[in-house]
Amino acid sequence: MVVNMGSSVDGVLEQVLVDRGAHVRKGQVVARLQSGVEAAAVKLSQARVEFGRRKVERNESLYEKQLISAQDRDELVTEVKLREEELKKDQETLRLRTIVSPIDGVVVERRLSPGDFIRTDKSMVMRLAQINPLHIEVVAPASIFGTVKVGMTGRVSMEPFVQGSYQAKVVVVDKLIDAASGTLGVRLQLPNPDNKIPAGIKCSVVLGK
Repeated sequence: MVVNMGSSVDGVLEQVLVDRGAHVRKGQVVARLQSGVEAAAVKLSQARVEFGRRKVERNESLYEKQLISAQDRDELVTEVKLREEELKKDQETLRLRTIVSPIDGVVVERRLSPGDFIRTDKSMVMRLAQINPLHIEVVAPASIFGTVKVGMTGRVSMEPFVQGSYQAKVVVVDKLIDAASGTLGVRLQLPNPDNKIPAGIKCSVVLGK
């Protein structure tokens, strides 16, 4: 799986925290946009919420003594709720200035550096690849259709790049046969927990082994 990492908002890159070849985890922060304005908005909203809550607490005793009306109390409580929702919106806006990895994988390409401007519709900060598990894409003779099924295993050989053979499981068998070549596609999944096996190399597969 390959992911082109961008940003959901326009802005200027402040930090790029990983470089080509780095291993990243799902949820890990890989880059940040400049966010001074958004951070200030969050602090302002937090101050308004805290002030509103103190105001409600102070007026609660007045309401119990019937010194303020139920309507006045309701307006104070509603105002705090509105400010809390505004705070959530500002926090979400600030969160969008942080770019996190959606997968466990490795950085295969880094495109931008701090100071570069990001466009949501055009810019790519980096490209990530998930290589655990690996997908083995097989172009097989159409004659095997019906005999190869999801869940079957196969032996994968990647020599001379990687010594030995590995067991993989069939996860996809195409239902569409290419009439011109008389072939169909089969995908196997190969665990690669330590990322020892590189992706993108040619291999051979013996199905049903």
